[in-house]
Amino acid sequence: MKFQLLLWALALLMKKAARKNPDFTKQLEGKNFAFQLQTEDGKVTRHFVIANNSIRSKGKAHKDPAFTISFTDAATGLRILTSKDKNAFMKGIQDKDIKISGDLSKVMWFQSISKYLKPRKKK
Repeated sequence: MKFQLLLWALALLMKKAARKNPDFTKQLEGKNFAFQLQTEDGKVTRHFVIANNSIRSKGKAHKDPAFTISFTDAATGLRILTSKDKNAFMKGIQDKDIKISGDLSKVMWFQSISKYLKPRKKK
């Protein structure tokens, strides 16, 4: 349940960044594809559609995602996506806790936008 909530919150953060952060919006320019994050068994799945400099998301599988990131289970996905360790994602791939299918260049793009999705520290 927590992993499902995290994916939903990620969608909200992306939508907000698309509306309010010009640097994030630049990252969306010219992009037109879908991707999804899920558990390996598919019980928890959320897809994200990037189009027209905006983001839509649904809590179900997409028929043709450009890439899919699958975590062995919900607890592993939650642990990796919320880790403060910058190498958690790469370690997850090495440990086979994460499986990636599809266009790796778009996965790298997704990794690059993650810096825009962190809550800002209060001054």
